[in-house]
Amino acid sequence: MNEEIIRMEHITKRFPLGGGRMLTAVDDITFSVRRGETFGIVGESGSGKSTLARILTRLEEPTAGRILFRGQDVTGLSGEALRQHRRSVQMVFQDPSTALDPKLRIQDILCEPLLNFGLIRSRDVPAKARELLRLVNLPEDFAGRYPHHMSGGQRQRVAIARALALEPELIILDEATSALDVSVQAHIIALLRTLQQEKHLTYLFICHDLYLADQFCDRILVMKQGREVETIRGLREAKSPYAQKLIASVFSVEEGKNKVLPPELFQ
Repeated sequence: MNEEIIRMEHITKRFPLGGGRMLTAVDDITFSVRRGETFGIVGESGSGKSTLARILTRLEEPTAGRILFRGQDVTGLSGEALRQHRRSVQMVFQDPSTALDPKLRIQDILCEPLLNFGLIRSRDVPAKARELLRLVNLPEDFAGRYPHHMSGGQRQRVAIARALALEPELIILDEATSALDVSVQAHIIALLRTLQQEKHLTYLFICHDLYLADQFCDRILVMKQGREVETIRGLREAKSPYAQKLIASVFSVEEGKNKVLPPELFQ
């Protein structure tokens, strides 16, 4: 876990607001993620977490700074070079209802990336879809279903399977469990842990739930208004008043609110 797979150096992102004004969504952020690690990014809504993820996947261009992937500067990639880079960095979004095309059957959703890269032929789609469904513990006959015939947790498993189809090295999970209820969330996290061990994956886990991040992540970057507050290995290490305030606002041992998911579900 010592090798850096991704490094973001002095990343800044500004958006024009009109009238010469600018919104700084991300302000001089630097961090690295090691191979095989689960690196968390937490903070309140509007803290810049998702903007940072979109920059990393090159869905947004940084205003300043650079992105290193396996030591290579990928900040300026374009065309086919950028397309090939995206095979190695995949993303799972918050709401699978909007991330999955409702007009496509599950087998076509799963295999579309593989067809786009010429990695399989059309006749291979049914078999490959069944393989990917097994990977995320879904019945093979789901291949012929449409997304609206599935539950939220099942759709998110499909989204995870699609992200895995290209065998990426890094998967960005952008609030990927926040739309799910607590029990389904726990099972998805358990699945992600298993897949990480089996596939030697690296995760960038973005969420607003500090206690979920504490259970799941090796290190956690705490953000506020686009800036880094601190990077910690667990909630017990939090030293900044802001991180401590966030912890206090979402959990109270005395009152029994927002209880932490059972640790055994994450092992």
